[in-house]
Amino acid sequence: MKQTFEEADKNGDGLLNIEEIYQLLHKMNVNLPRRKVKQMFQEADTDDQQGTLTYEEFSVFYRMMSIRRDLFLLLMCFSDKKDYLTAEELGNFLRSEQKMANVTTEYCLDVIDKFEVSEENKQKGILGIEGFTNFMRSPACDIFNPLHHEVNQDMDQPLCNYYIASSHNTYLTGDQLLSHSKTDMYTWVLQSGCRCVEVDCWDGPDGEPMVQHGYTLTSKITFKSVIETINKHAFVNNEYPVILSIENHCSIQQQKKIAQHLRDIFGDKLDVGDALNKDSKELPSPNCLRGKILIKGKRLPPYLSADAEEGEVSDDDSADEIEDDFKLKSSSSNGPNQHQVESYIRKKLDSLVKESQIGDKEDTDSFSIRALLRATHEGLHTNLKQNSNLKEGLKKSQSRSFLSNLKHKRHSKSRCKSQSSDTEEDGLQEASGKDMGQYNRGGKRRKTIKLSRDLSDLVVFTNSVASQACLEESTPGNVLSFSETRAQQLVHQRAERLISFNQRQLSRIYPSAYRIDSSNFNPQVYWNVGCQLVALNYQTEGRMMQLNRAKFMVNGSCGYVLKPQPMCKGSFNPFCDDPFPAYPKKQLVLKIISGQQLPKPPDSMLGDRGEIIDPFVEVEIIGLPVDCCKEQTRVVDDNGFNPVWEETLSFTLHMAELALVRFLVWDHDPIGRDFVGQKTVAFSSLMPGYRHVYLEGLTEASIFIHVTVHDIYGKWSPLILNPSYTIMHFLGANKGRQLRGIKGLFSKGSKSSVDTHTGVPLRKRSISDHLLRRTASAPAKGRRKIKMAHSEAASDKKGSSTDPQPPQTSKEAVERRVAPRPSLQHRPVSMPLEKFLQGALALSSPSQDQPNPGSDTHIVEN
Repeated sequence: MKQTFEEADKNGDGLLNIEEIYQLLHKMNVNLPRRKVKQMFQEADTDDQQGTLTYEEFSVFYRMMSIRRDLFLLLMCFSDKKDYLTAEELGNFLRSEQKMANVTTEYCLDVIDKFEVSEENKQKGILGIEGFTNFMRSPACDIFNPLHHEVNQDMDQPLCNYYIASSHNTYLTGDQLLSHSKTDMYTWVLQSGCRCVEVDCWDGPDGEPMVQHGYTLTSKITFKSVIETINKHAFVNNEYPVILSIENHCSIQQQKKIAQHLRDIFGDKLDVGDALNKDSKELPSPNCLRGKILIKGKRLPPYLSADAEEGEVSDDDSADEIEDDFKLKSSSSNGPNQHQVESYIRKKLDSLVKESQIGDKEDTDSFSIRALLRATHEGLHTNLKQNSNLKEGLKKSQSRSFLSNLKHKRHSKSRCKSQSSDTEEDGLQEASGKDMGQYNRGGKRRKTIKLSRDLSDLVVFTNSVASQACLEESTPGNVLSFSETRAQQLVHQRAERLISFNQRQLSRIYPSAYRIDSSNFNPQVYWNVGCQLVALNYQTEGRMMQLNRAKFMVNGSCGYVLKPQPMCKGSFNPFCDDPFPAYPKKQLVLKIISGQQLPKPPDSMLGDRGEIIDPFVEVEIIGLPVDCCKEQTRVVDDNGFNPVWEETLSFTLHMAELALVRFLVWDHDPIGRDFVGQKTVAFSSLMPGYRHVYLEGLTEASIFIHVTVHDIYGKWSPLILNPSYTIMHFLGANKGRQLRGIKGLFSKGSKSSVDTHTGVPLRKRSISDHLLRRTASAPAKGRRKIKMAHSEAASDKKGSSTDPQPPQTSKEAVERRVAPRPSLQHRPVSMPLEKFLQGALALSSPSQDQPNPGSDTHIVEN
């Protein structure tokens, strides 16, 4: 505080006037109304020299500004209306609200000693409001379960039972046409937890293979340097296996060089002999393969003799998604013509980036196809027409085919999204015939490549095979790769079959060729059907990478996350309205209490004029289609420093283990809304009680919430979980007695009543609820919360969306699902979480198999 005072004292006279206070608050990103600042300034200015603050007076002013009413009222609730907590009262709060187990007096005294500011309070063993605020804003009260910062899941199951963090075109730093290739990308991606990286290999000079994006103008790096980087950084943060996805486009001679580099550099890391001794009918576990590198690539067919040095293998499943009509070919690789093409493409890509900045802030790929049509077809076609040398490299017939293919593909993709009729599905199959193996159906030979025996022998558990639409059962070590377009068709037409396939084998999904800007698809679509290797462009920050980070933080960001049990065994329809009717659902109740130091969006149209933010919070559930929805609070006017909403949002989840909870803060503007910040957390990592949600990439900005989770049992659950229910039913017991009897079995001493019409339990408010609701109301202009349905998991939206409208006034507390609205996108942000507070306290975290600690159990009969 002394340093802050001295920095604000511009003239060095040891006093701060009101203008210097205004400048200080602006620097601290505090947007308090001037009238409020002036009022606190006058209250703190108590000496004879009016109009300025000494350091002691500034300390009073700063504490007045920093004291949070919501936390002060919460403290009073548990302290019998005193302004401090004793160790015993702090323990009661931690046990009853925060659901902490094994809370001892010694731990409470340690919290007081660590967070209390006043030495006098420390000696008395009490926690004042400043110490309580410090504790509540520490990692100990973060929304994210601190136990999940470390590996906490069973790592002894087969590889196919895990989601595996995967990267696409790992070597690229930007777009797919012009960006640089760097080995540093492998360092960053591997250390961030990615466990499957991609290496595109092409013939290079002097017999040394190169890594680049083929048929584009991206730069090249040597294969050897890539392997050396991977070897150095693969196991720095964890020892779980790394899958090296080799995309082989090399001659036999350079394939042998690739195999030699792999053996010389990786050495024993390629030796998986111990895992081979296990059951051959299933894949080994991550624990069995600790410290190992798995080569994902082609294997020679078994019918070839063992002494054959090479053979032909299918190349239809290659992740080189650029088809012949889309490839950039030139007779001169270094001439001025290439420079002309590069300049034009770069100019168009720059316009693409600018377009993305003014687009809808939550949809990272709404503009890709339109931009591709302009940047690639129009630009290259015009430039190539004007240049005779490049004409020879790209024939006129190919240029015409280029345009027709783009339009044809775009039309088929739009029909793939709708899936509204059998006719459209037939049209999609016809349009995608080339992708789905049309060569065989038409009697034509599949595309093949020559494969070296040396490289083939390095592939053990991850053998790339041709992508078959039928998904027939085969060797567990066979891996299928699907482009985003192919995979989307399978998800909509054969979801249950795809789930069954992924229970035995691995599948990899990679982005469409249309994503020249390296945008990403929605990974949740493919997680919902159990696909393990969902590859994203890690270099592109945005919504999809935020979902990916949240997904893999659940298990210490080690790159492996155990799939929910129904994904590993059994069958279900992910598009069903009630996929698991016999099992309890989770009800997530979030009370959005307040916000802290929310900044004005830098790209706001009114931001440069200094207007104060008008924030509201939106909570989005991302999981199975039936669970996807959004709800939002009302708008608080002119308060970004400490807005208070005090709104309760409720969600019902059919497969909570698969769900991600996304908190978004928006600034309501007269012409729409501006994105402020977000934080995405997996449901299984949510902590109960009063928690802070820190917005990713923003130092101090947060929202303060209360989290409660209930179990809800439907009418079919008792048939499975309580056989005596059937006896009661057939004996003719009245419904009320049945309900009371079953309810007593699952929830002893339940305080909640049951609404048999809505299926939503009514909760009894605690004293803290009443006190906060009564005294901590927020200013608003009659705006009420609305609920919006969200079907993003059902299809990946491509069309650009319009600006969202401000919240509409409604008398209904909760509306059911309405028409889906377009997904949104915002500017790139990234901020790692602060490390968890080191302490001896054991936390009772939510379990996938058991009810959440402190959660209520309800039985709802529909």
